[in-house]
Amino acid sequence: MVQEIRTKKYAIVDLEATSAGVDAQIIQVGIVLVQDGRILQTYETDVNPHEKLTPHIKQLTGITDSQLAKAPDFSQVAREIYELLKDAVFVAHNVKFDANLLAESLFLEGFELRTPRVDTVELSQVFFPTLDRYNLGYLAEELELNLTAAHTAIADAMATAQLFLKIQEKILSLPQVTLAKINQYADHLVYESSQVITELLPYAPVKLDENLERIMDLVLRKPTYYAKARHLAKEFEHNLALLDLENRPQQAEFANLVSEHLTDTQVNFIQGQAGIGKTYGYLLPILAQDPQKKVVIATPTKILQDQMLQTEVRQLGKVFHINCHSLKGYENYIKLDRFWATLEREDDNRLVNRYKMLVLVWLTETETGDLDEIKQKNGYASYFDELRHDGQNLKTSLFRDVDFWQRSYDLAQVSQVIITNQAYLLTRIVDDKSFLEDAILIVDEAQKMPSQLENFSRRRARLTSLVSDVEVLYRQSPDLLTRRILENTSFHLEQLADLVGKSGRQAQIDRSILQLRQDLQEIGSHHLPRLAEVLAPQFDDFWLTQESTEEKRIRFLNAASLDFLFFKDLIPTSTKVFCISATLTISRRVNLAQLLGYTEEDVTFDQMPQSKQEHQKVWILSDIPELQELTPQRYANLITQEIVRLSRLGRPTLVLFNANQNLQAVSTLLNENGINHLAQHGHGTAANIRKRFERGESKILLGSGAFWEGVDFANQDQMLVLVTRLPFDNPQDKFVQKINRYLRESGRRPFEDYHLPLTILKLKQAIGRTSRKPLQSSAIVLLDNRILTKNYGKAFRDMLETVCEVEAIRTKDVVQGIQEHFKIEEK
Repeated sequence: MVQEIRTKKYAIVDLEATSAGVDAQIIQVGIVLVQDGRILQTYETDVNPHEKLTPHIKQLTGITDSQLAKAPDFSQVAREIYELLKDAVFVAHNVKFDANLLAESLFLEGFELRTPRVDTVELSQVFFPTLDRYNLGYLAEELELNLTAAHTAIADAMATAQLFLKIQEKILSLPQVTLAKINQYADHLVYESSQVITELLPYAPVKLDENLERIMDLVLRKPTYYAKARHLAKEFEHNLALLDLENRPQQAEFANLVSEHLTDTQVNFIQGQAGIGKTYGYLLPILAQDPQKKVVIATPTKILQDQMLQTEVRQLGKVFHINCHSLKGYENYIKLDRFWATLEREDDNRLVNRYKMLVLVWLTETETGDLDEIKQKNGYASYFDELRHDGQNLKTSLFRDVDFWQRSYDLAQVSQVIITNQAYLLTRIVDDKSFLEDAILIVDEAQKMPSQLENFSRRRARLTSLVSDVEVLYRQSPDLLTRRILENTSFHLEQLADLVGKSGRQAQIDRSILQLRQDLQEIGSHHLPRLAEVLAPQFDDFWLTQESTEEKRIRFLNAASLDFLFFKDLIPTSTKVFCISATLTISRRVNLAQLLGYTEEDVTFDQMPQSKQEHQKVWILSDIPELQELTPQRYANLITQEIVRLSRLGRPTLVLFNANQNLQAVSTLLNENGINHLAQHGHGTAANIRKRFERGESKILLGSGAFWEGVDFANQDQMLVLVTRLPFDNPQDKFVQKINRYLRESGRRPFEDYHLPLTILKLKQAIGRTSRKPLQSSAIVLLDNRILTKNYGKAFRDMLETVCEVEAIRTKDVVQGIQEHFKIEEK
């Protein structure tokens, strides 16, 4: 920090206490005095509480009863502490607890502490807006603070002092125009935290950094462009060396296949097992052989898209100066006009005003405008929904020239490597036929594309929104006949809402749909665009669903076509397509190419040899009850019991669920038993809790959905996976019913030819997520013994045995078996 800057004196305080309750007694005090950007003085003392510590406090702090027995009473150190604090601003990480407890303790000794208070938690949330968490341990790791003895008062106070200095430095790095805008909302921060901003405002730089630009009172970061891409070597191994990566035989073989097929006119399907490094395996030979071609990579999920961007694709940009761009749907980006509108209005909600401040900071840092970069949205998600882009960039926009969605769209035209997700790829190529013209398209995990196509061909609308649209049009319409038709439309929409959750009412639903279509034809579809979209002529299958939140129940009208949408029909003939998949042949009678609309003449198939993983092993619990016979509560109890049993091994453990309802029930039971864990949905998004898990915040992660086939775990040397149920699709799912109909009509058996092999593949992929690097060791426990008891179980066992060793085991023996497995790997 610049020497000439003068600030108030700040006392950074941390207390350790006998508990976090109202009857807490201080057992340790740490104080660090800071002024003008420098640490002036430190103070620490133990305090005798005259009561025994709980085992939890002893374990947390490392403080012992014998240590405190020798310490002074608080009355003996109260004056000394008060003299340090009386003319300073009181600062703490979660200031409410420390300030209230210390002020009360001092008051009882005759000292009244009335100093201003500053909270470093909230200041960190504002000035470091993209961090995942804001506890002191995490901030110390991310911001490189010195926290060598966490949960001792002086160590925590010193780390908080360093954090406070980092916050001051960050404030002083911001342009004055941004800081002045932030200061308009700073009074909404807790206590007197705004003083820190106000005090430093005059010292903030007036002149903008060359990487920033100002539009109105918003300061934005300019995008980074590489001037000229570097040529890649023709040899794959040489390019790997430049990336500081080791040569892997299977990866080199995969790269050679890609290189050989680049000049083919056919669509190339390549099967390769997890963990061989497929991303570099296809990107390096393509960029080396045809550096002028645009390359589009489509991942199955946004999680994998972000994961690939942050690893392989970003490294390519750094080393070879390849212009790489991550492209998502418009709703992922901030619309600056909408944000500006929220700045112009007054909001009483303290959290909303804090969000305004952190977004102002974030805009000086982000090059993408992707709202997923901000991890604090859960507190008041509706505010961020308000900021989302609507896909339009009108000439009247104040920020037309710096619109993030427009910038993303334009970058997609000029970037050499574009990474997107399969769902958005489908939207983009329907809206913009030229997007893939003469490009190379790589569909990563292509086995997910059939379900993506189905989701893309569906529409869904909230029934309450449709009714609202009709009511608005009714009020605006002077025509009596039109109003009568709208009354009928509203009646049928409300009738559909009443049918939600009631079985055997499909005939009633179909009659209402028929009447709604007639009404829409008479009214004019342009007057009710949302209703027109869900009742479009291509849809001939309609159903009702609902989603429940803590506050309300949301009812939806869903529409789909009974006919398949084929991938082949959407792709320009000039596009070179590679479909990379963990499997190509779903069964002897069904393959992936067929489901995407291709004939044998359209495609080539290549299958990489698969090696058995020596460091993985699967255990099937042989003595557990049939899961179908268990009530939901007994099923949750059984899973919880096995998690507790496996937790004794002390290894990172991923627990895979098919249904979120079961996941939440188990999470509740673990909470009741005081077992630390991370649960998808309950503790954040899949991407967020994966990061927290890999950092070691908990050794247990409960996941569903993307964790089956969209999240890798490469940082763990040893890992446990508990599979709670075989991942069969729900037979009531509309896509399952559609594919069943399609297969029967073509003379194939849905279960044997499609669902069984696809479930086997999904299990195989889940196992592969914990085999992502050499010598990574994992143990997989299957809680579903249908593999041993059902006729189709042999197909599962045969597949598993091609991947790794498999053993049926009694529940009481599994811990010892895994111990022996990991012990072998540790030698």
